[in-house]
Amino acid sequence: MAKPDQNSVLRQLPFIVGGLGGTLLLINRLLTPQLTESQARSDALGVILSAILILTGLLWQQVQPRSPDAVDLVGEEGFELTPELPEAVKTELAWASHLLLTNTVTRSLVVFYQGKVLLRRGVLGKNPEVKPGAILKRVLDQQKPIYLVDMKLYPGRIEFDYLPENTQGLICQPLGNQGALILGANAPRSYTKQDERWIEGLADKLGNTLSQSVQSNVNG
Repeated sequence: MAKPDQNSVLRQLPFIVGGLGGTLLLINRLLTPQLTESQARSDALGVILSAILILTGLLWQQVQPRSPDAVDLVGEEGFELTPELPEAVKTELAWASHLLLTNTVTRSLVVFYQGKVLLRRGVLGKNPEVKPGAILKRVLDQQKPIYLVDMKLYPGRIEFDYLPENTQGLICQPLGNQGALILGANAPRSYTKQDERWIEGLADKLGNTLSQSVQSNVNG
């Protein structure tokens, strides 16, 4: 269920006060049998003030845009980590996922690498397996991130059945050329450009750690 915008009343307040003031001035004018010069000046001033309030309300709509509606994601909180990973990799995955969940709008995340799910954390989807669809394959092939700003606008969202079903926004960030970091948010259009840059840097670090771990296993 979407959470109400707590600032909506404040944004509407200039409209309400301005409209109420203009209405009262009109009623007062209609009920006044004889208009004096001083009352005419007062009415003119009142109309100007009402117009300023309404204009202020219009400006607030532009200066203070609505926050995106957040929802409670459907699913259980969890933390699943592949047990056979090296301890250093486990530590880095746990550290990185904690940072993402506590410092961004991310509420659910999956680390997919070399065809396997290495980590699921946050609100977990019903499906524990990742079968790459068209969007994830494109990320893996082109090694470029994809940001779905509002999931309900994209028919391809059905491939992300391993995230909560009401995920609102999503980032697929490549981990080198062998995997992806998949982040689900609880509000549309909620990742900022700064978030995207920070996620990219964190993913580069994880991708490097995972590739070195794989290389060490091969050499070993």
